[in-house]
Amino acid sequence: MVVNSTSDLFHPDVPLDFIRQVLEVMANTPQHTYQILTERSRVSGELDWPDNVWMGVSVESARYAFRIDHVRHVGASVRFVSAEPLLGALPEVDLTGIDWLIGGGESGSRARPVEETWLIDLRERCSAAQVPFFSKPWGDRTPNAGGRDLVGSAHDEMPQRNVALT
Repeated sequence: MVVNSTSDLFHPDVPLDFIRQVLEVMANTPQHTYQILTERSRVSGELDWPDNVWMGVSVESARYAFRIDHVRHVGASVRFVSAEPLLGALPEVDLTGIDWLIGGGESGSRARPVEETWLIDLRERCSAAQVPFFSKPWGDRTPNAGGRDLVGSAHDEMPQRNVALT
């Protein structure tokens, strides 16, 4: 179920009290797992994170790797990195405290290409850190045009976190 995939709950104009209300609704629906993704990685430490809420940050190139440092300190049960669209290598990425990494390309008429070596490096770093790796489509003019196999295999790993239903 997608609640909202085109906005950012942590936009500067969204009041902290509203974010708390959203998290409260999520806490009251434990049968669902919510994934919140933001580019604005300075997520407030003043929030109570329900067990069924996963918090992630977008990191499209090394320039934005600092976002990983921010999300690793969030109290969510799963903290993840969405390296998509991956626009450059992430050679210094530290996956300490990260529970999942998603990697993929960009799609659309002006899609910038993702290099296979960037994705292979992320997959290897995930393997070394025992962080699940999920490969998304490489991108191209259409979202699935580039496929999603990496060195002949799809990678569908997910975090091993089960939320207890009440």
